[in-house]
Amino acid sequence: MSKEKILVVDDEQDLVKLIRYHLEKDGYKVITAYNGEDALFLTRKERPELIILDLMLPGIDGLEVCRKLKADQEFAHTAIIMLTAKGEEADITMGLKLGADDYMTKPFSPKELVARVQAVLRRTQGVATTKDSIEIDGLLTIDLYKHEVTIQDKAIPLTLTEFKLLHQLASKPGRVFTRDQLLDAISGSETFVIDRTIDVHIASLRKKLKAFANHIITIRGIGYKFKE
Repeated sequence: MSKEKILVVDDEQDLVKLIRYHLEKDGYKVITAYNGEDALFLTRKERPELIILDLMLPGIDGLEVCRKLKADQEFAHTAIIMLTAKGEEADITMGLKLGADDYMTKPFSPKELVARVQAVLRRTQGVATTKDSIEIDGLLTIDLYKHEVTIQDKAIPLTLTEFKLLHQLASKPGRVFTRDQLLDAISGSETFVIDRTIDVHIASLRKKLKAFANHIITIRGIGYKFKE
């Protein structure tokens, strides 16, 4: 069975060769670019399912490539994993705000990168969710129709804000959400929202989820994600 096409964008040619080797070993079709201009051209020509995108590129940098693609309706849903040597919170947060699906900081394990690629493709292709409910490990159910969360069929009393947060995180397991993105998800509720409101509600949500609390993972300085 043929696997998805992946575009690898980095100006370090040895690193590109290494990533390409491991992806092709896992059965993926790989195309490569070494700058932002070529990345945009090849995305439009080859239409990859996923882009591994370095942020520090000559010419058009990775953030600008991400911004241009996510602003284009034709490519807005193309999955992007960012690579950054700096590991700076501001760069990572900006990339996630622009719509990137995940990130890795250099240096990294090629095997871990392949695992991230598999995870991002799984969730962007819509696994483990239905229109009306999300099930976690067959025990925790988020019923979107009833606005109800149950653990082993026992209802868990959540506020509207807590329900919205849990739904946002669990609907895309493994994806990192910034605090701003989570604030947007709960906007319109009765809660007066400030930046640290998210942390307070997450703490309350974890208490109520009990054994499932460890499914909500803190990404220091950035936000939260739901365990895959």
